[in-house]
Amino acid sequence: MAQGRGSASQAKVTVALLLCLLVYLEKVDAATYTVGGSSGWTFNMATWPQEKRFMAGDVLVFNYDATIHNVVAVNRGGYTGCTTPAGAKVYKSGKDQVKLAKGLNFFICNTAGHCESGMKIAINAV
Repeated sequence: MAQGRGSASQAKVTVALLLCLLVYLEKVDAATYTVGGSSGWTFNMATWPQEKRFMAGDVLVFNYDATIHNVVAVNRGGYTGCTTPAGAKVYKSGKDQVKLAKGLNFFICNTAGHCESGMKIAINAV
């Protein structure tokens, strides 16, 4: 009987370790992208995501002058209309890191005229 209880305890420990390993591997696989490269988060960003393959869990780093720009995570309507929906997450540190969710992710700068001047990106994370 003692052997049976020990085996169950070992199985629980093994399962817990496997779960920890899976969580760790998910974090290891995530890539980090600096939006706009060395130019940072700026105008005319539409082509920046091209030729890149984004995965859910990847991190976007937005570097910008926080006195004149920001980053707003918006929905499709906010992206196409350059508007900030109620409850949208606004980042304003100048060195923001945003983890991508699976599916479409939209970001704009909502300083007057900036989004309309191309300071917006749409990212599809698979």
